[in-house]
Order: sequence, then C-alpha cells, then structure tokens
Amino acid sequence: MQTTSGPPPAPKHTCPESLATVTIRPGDRDYDAVRHTYTRLGSPAAVIRVRDHQDIADTLAHARTTGVPVTARSGGHGISGRSTNDQGMVIDLSRLNTVEILDSRSGLVRVEAGARWGDVAAALAPHGLGLSSGDTGDVGVGGLATAGGIGLMSRLHGLTIDHMRAAELVLADGSLIRTDTEHSPDLFWAVRGAGTNFGVATAFEFQAQPVREVIVAMTVYDAADTAAFLTRWAAAVEAAPRLAHQFPDARRRSRRESSCGPGDDRVRRHRRDAGPRGSRPPIVGRAGPAQPRNRHSLPPAAARRARAAACAATADRVAPGLLDHITPPAAESMAALMKAAGMVQLRSVGAAVNDTPPTAMASSHRTQNFSLMAATVPALRDGLDEHWERLQPHLNGLYLSFETRTGRRQLQDAFPGPVLDRLVSLKAQYDPDHVFDNNFALPSVPFPH
Repeated sequence: MQTTSGPPPAPKHTCPESLATVTIRPGDRDYDAVRHTYTRLGSPAAVIRVRDHQDIADTLAHARTTGVPVTARSGGHGISGRSTNDQGMVIDLSRLNTVEILDSRSGLVRVEAGARWGDVAAALAPHGLGLSSGDTGDVGVGGLATAGGIGLMSRLHGLTIDHMRAAELVLADGSLIRTDTEHSPDLFWAVRGAGTNFGVATAFEFQAQPVREVIVAMTVYDAADTAAFLTRWAAAVEAAPRLAHQFPDARRRSRRESSCGPGDDRVRRHRRDAGPRGSRPPIVGRAGPAQPRNRHSLPPAAARRARAAACAATADRVAPGLLDHITPPAAESMAALMKAAGMVQLRSVGAAVNDTPPTAMASSHRTQNFSLMAATVPALRDGLDEHWERLQPHLNGLYLSFETRTGRRQLQDAFPGPVLDRLVSLKAQYDPDHVFDNNFALPSVPFPH
C-alpha cells in the first residue's frame, strides 16, 4: 500500500544531541509508519519518540528557540487530524505506556498517556475493573483523556474525564506539574476537555469502576424509512436503562446497532425488548460476553498502521455534532445526510454523562443524549458540508475529537460562552507564547459575544 502521497517530505531537521537516538526524520526507515494519522497525511520534519518528561522538555525548548511548530501525539488514532503536521515536530508518546494499579480496592489507577485503551482494559480486567474509554482499543489514552471520552460504557459510567483524579503535564517552559482538585485546580478544570492547549499530558490517575462480565450485542434492522426509524430508535434509547448504545454503521436500507452493558439480567431483558417500537424484527442479531481486550477490539500493530494509512489517504472531512433529542425534523435531516456522506455514526450519551455538572470541567456539554459524526472522501465533501448546514439548527455543541475543521465557530460550539472565556484566560497564564496551538488553538483574547 502506498503511504507516501501528500505533501513532499520535510527537509532534514537538526534536533538537540539529547534527542538524537529517539528522533525519526524523513528518509529514515520508520518515517512512513509515524508520519500520518487516520485522517491526515503528514510530513513532519521530525518525530521524537520521547522516553520521559525530560525529552519532552528538550523538544519544547528546541521548538521555542527555532520557532518550529510542535504537536503532541498519544496513541496516534487522531480522527481530527491534529496529531501530525507538516514541517514541524511531533512529540510521540507511545513509549510512555505503563498501566499501574495503585489501589485495587478503591480502583485508583495510573495510566501513561501513550498507552492504548485496549491495553488498559486488559490490564484492569484481572482486578475486576474497567474505565469508560472509547469504543476501539487502538484509541490513545492521552488524546481521549484531554478531550472527553465517549465510549461503550458512557451511559452507565459517564465520560472518561469524569473519572480523572489527577493529571501530569509538561508545560511550555519544560516544567513537570501534577494537577488535581487541590493542586492548580484551575488547570485541572481546563485539562478535562481542553488539555491539548495547556501542555503535553504524560500520565493520568483515574478512579476505575467495578466491571466484570460485559455483554456486547450486534443487531441489524430494516430501516428503509430511515427518518422514522431514527426517531423510534432514539426514543427507545432515551427510555432504556443505563446501558451503552451505539448506532455505528449507516447503510442504504439497513442500520446496524451495537449495544454494550454489564452482563446481568438488565441487558438480557433490554436486548429482548430493545427494538424500536413499530420497527420490523431485526435482520440479524447476536450477543455474547466480551473478553477484556476485545471490549475495545485492539488490532495488531501492523493492521493499525495499514488502516491508518488507508484512512488518511481517503478521509477528507469529518464533522461532529451533539443533539439533545432526535426529533422528526432532525431525523429527516440526518436521513438526507446519510445519502451524502461516506459514513455516519450515532453514539448515545446522556444518562451518567449528564450527571456531572456542566461547570465541573471544560467539557461542559451535559444535556445532550446523542453524539453524531459524519465523514466523507474528497469527492463528496461539498455534499456533506451542504447537508451539515441544514442539520446545524438541530445541533447543540460538538465533540472536538471528531472535528477536522478549526476556527472560531468550532471553538464556540465546543466550549459555550463563559467556558471559552475562562479557557482563554487560563491559556494566557499557562501558555502565553502559544506553544500548544496545533490542536484547536485558543485565541489570545475572548471572542466578542
């Protein structure tokens, strides 16, 4: 598979001697394996596979001295495309991947930012623990834990960041800081939702939840009347117990639903009765327990690289939005969108996600019940944008991890009103020189209201 299309490779970049053995440059054997992400072809001048916080500090010092832009990458999943760049440096955290059980009784765990969630699930399972953390195992811990963390268990356990108890970051000046509700609490507030603007996160402490058997169900419904089906499906989800639901695959005349929840009678009863009222019986349906690693379906490294290269070569535009409810007009707009986009996914949130007060952290969207994401290839981009604008009146905010566009509108949708103003103020305090501006950069002054 060709993986070197896109911008021409960056010229050789001189890094400090302390980073010589961990730097990958254009022309090096491993360069093609680390330059791209899922939805963006990158040509960084250097990818630094850091070993510790000192490597990160040295990279940041070099970036400040030379003016070279710098990007942090945890697991490298990167749907938004923000974890690579052209002509800059990438801080690759994949070597910082330790998962440590600090207290198995209370569930307190420490996870380094370069780990992947499939490995976290596998490490926690022997202790009867789990974390709500994305829906595929190759998602990186750092990116998810600084943005939000919508996953298979969100309705039961909330977002990933709802269970964060502390974060360790390297700030723009190279200092290492540990922040929590008692130490730099304003920074801890900002990290949970907008962390990429304030430093390079190296590790987190989470309060994991007791999770034992997990049942995963896959069901395919006849959905020829897509809008009517979506309305019924959404009503069924909102009325359901606190189980996790997804609607991840949109096909022309059928819709596939994935649901996941604890292995008890609630799931089995719900699976029996879960079909949207008025819908035809499922075309296909199956359910069964998930193994710890397979709860996140972590693929082999070679498969991850191949899939990332394929996605980066084809995906062009990804658009996210949050909805309080799926009304009939919203469903009509989404049905039209499905004909224009290459892929449409609906994830259910609400329930436990909405238990957290909106003022508790920078991720403040706590009224919505659904998260929508659409993606397409270059040839269909205009069609997606046109249909997305028609859908806009039905949306209430967005989830930045799925957004490929950047700008004022995206920031205002992600961080409403006073939240954005507070983040801008904290940005001036912790990153006044705007070192961390590659991932949805906050402005220097608040936008006028």
